[in-house]
Parts: sequence; structure tokens; C-alpha cells
Amino acid sequence: MKDIKLIKHASYITALVLQEVGKQVKPGITTIELDGLAEKLTKEYKCKPAFKGYGGFPNSICASINDEVIHGIPSQRILKEGDIVGIDFGVKYKGFYGDSAVTFKVGNIAESTQKILDVTKEALMKGIQQAVNGNRVGDISFAVQNYVEKYGYSAVRKFSGHGVGKQLQQPPAIPNFGEQNTGEILKNGMTIAIEPMINEGNYDVKISEKDGWAVFTVDGKLSAHFEHTVLIRDNKPQILTKI
Repeated sequence: MKDIKLIKHASYITALVLQEVGKQVKPGITTIELDGLAEKLTKEYKCKPAFKGYGGFPNSICASINDEVIHGIPSQRILKEGDIVGIDFGVKYKGFYGDSAVTFKVGNIAESTQKILDVTKEALMKGIQQAVNGNRVGDISFAVQNYVEKYGYSAVRKFSGHGVGKQLQQPPAIPNFGEQNTGEILKNGMTIAIEPMINEGNYDVKISEKDGWAVFTVDGKLSAHFEHTVLIRDNKPQILTKI
């Protein structure tokens, strides 16, 4: 129970920082400025940025713009009107983690861009609805895939959600595609990160040769990413990275 309390706190701080960073997303700001803000706030909340140094990642947030799917390294790149930027962020608190992601719009965006954001966000909620005691991982996976494919979008297959707790990423893997009633059984007290990464075009992705981190859509089309840390309970999952 103490573990859950600490994960809840880490997740709450993750959500608070992400909300504050999101308020600063506007045309003219750089992703490195957003990164600096996230790190400053995290320290003020007496937590550590979860991503910084994880596997050698150099920053506190992942900032992925337009056709970047995930793992974009913050830089002097300036956000422009009409862009979208996926901010993935987590904190570590007393040995436990929280993890969340939101794709923010930069100023006014095209109607088609808004649509992929709305569908991806809703796909996350469809996945979360399946995160109850006795269901299986595949029930989450199927719910996400089934929903986004109705709109002609595709779920990235090379990367997935994951368990979260004493480690930032731990078993089970939570893919965004799959079959109902397959995979590990979900049990009360499990904490998992569900994170649809949804492409406007096909699901193929490539990793940047330049930095070895940023993941791009192969066809150059947009990608959106939303993520929550969720606690498995009997009838209704509890979203921990929600304010």
C-alpha cells in the first residue's frame, strides 16, 4: 500500500508539471526552454526528472514535433504556429515513478491535425476502460487499435506502454495493437502506463540516425501521443496522472 501511495504522488507531480509546461507551449518558444521549466518545477516539488540519464537520455522531457513519434530531444528548435508537440515526462519520488504524455497544439492548428489529437486522446480512454482486474493486456491493446483504425489511423507497433512503479519501465509491455483475451492477466494493485502512439499514415517508424533517439514516421505524416499512469482496480481503473 505504501508503494501505491508513492507511485500516486510521483504520478500527481508528473501531471502537475506537465500541465504547467503545457501552458507555455506557444509559437516562438523552444523545446529546450520547455525542458528547463520542467526540470525547475520537478526540483521545486522535491522530485527527480525520471528521463534524465535514463539509458543515456540527456534531458528531462521528450519533445516530439509533428512527424516525430516519441523520444525527441529538446533543442533550440522553435515551435511554429500549426505545429503539434508531444511532451512525454515522468518523475521519480522516493524510488517510485510516474509517467505521462500529452500532445499539445501550437497556436491554431488545421482541422485534420486536431482530429488526430482527439482520436488519440479518446483511444487512450478506450484503453484505460479495459484496465480492470481480470481483464488481459490484449483487451487494452485491442481497444486502442480498433478505435483508431476506424478513422484510418494506425497504432505504432515498435513501441508500447509498460508497467511502471519501482522502475520507469517494467513488465508487462502494453502494446497498442492486439487481440482481445490475450496476454497477461491484469490484477488489482498493478500500475501501468498506457500510451497510444498513433500515426496519421502507416505504423512504420524509423529512429534518427543523427541522435539515435528521436523516432519518426517513415512516411513523414503526423503522429500523436497521449499517456497516463493507471492503477488497476476491480471495476473502474484509477488514472493517477490526472489533476
